[in-house]
Amino acid sequence: MIHGSAAPDTVSVIIPTFNEADGIGELLSYLGEVCRQDLGVEIIVADGHSTDDTAALARKAGARVVLCPQKGRAAQLNFGAGAAGGQILYFLHADTYPPPTFLSDIRHALGPAGYSSGCYRLAFDHPHWFLRLSGWFTRFDIDAVRFGDQSLFVRRAVFEQAGGYRADMIMLEDQEIVRRLRRYGSFRVLPGTVTTSARKYLHNGVFRLQAVFSLLTLLYWLGLPQQRLLHLYRRLIRQDKL
Repeated sequence: MIHGSAAPDTVSVIIPTFNEADGIGELLSYLGEVCRQDLGVEIIVADGHSTDDTAALARKAGARVVLCPQKGRAAQLNFGAGAAGGQILYFLHADTYPPPTFLSDIRHALGPAGYSSGCYRLAFDHPHWFLRLSGWFTRFDIDAVRFGDQSLFVRRAVFEQAGGYRADMIMLEDQEIVRRLRRYGSFRVLPGTVTTSARKYLHNGVFRLQAVFSLLTLLYWLGLPQQRLLHLYRRLIRQDKL
């Protein structure tokens, strides 16, 4: 646990949640095992007032739970960062598993390697060939293929210089912040992978959901307002949490 003034390589893992009781315990157990010998790490669950047992399960698993005044991934990530004590912030989705080496990977990237922020490549927990192909494209350092599922690490000072996440954004806040982070230093896509759940793809149809995500991303880059993007998202995607 991090106390007081933190050393430069202290890491705060920040996980935004809303009704993640089905998986949060398993993720936190994994993170606890990976981080258990490291005193320079804290795990913060930034909860958007879940109506299930997410918060209770997270506390039981040893995470620090902060209840966010505003629901929404961007707002919750900002609130979690404000409560964090580490000088390195690592933003992680509740259904995504980083590699066991993530602490040393991130510290090296933000230390000796000289980067200011970065992410991992993406893999899914299902062998469908199209999901494997989609994950393969995330190796390229192109903002159009940057998504929050890849996780994001950044030095606190750089995050604060950039102004954090835009709390008014409901969708694609991860792509938007990467563009701003690049203004304050170099961005690194690490060669390792994080593994994220394919549950939404399997429920909506792999090809159908990828087409929807591609459409929404294109419309975002063309300047469609957030509320209209959200309206489309809710119409086209089943079992969303937005």
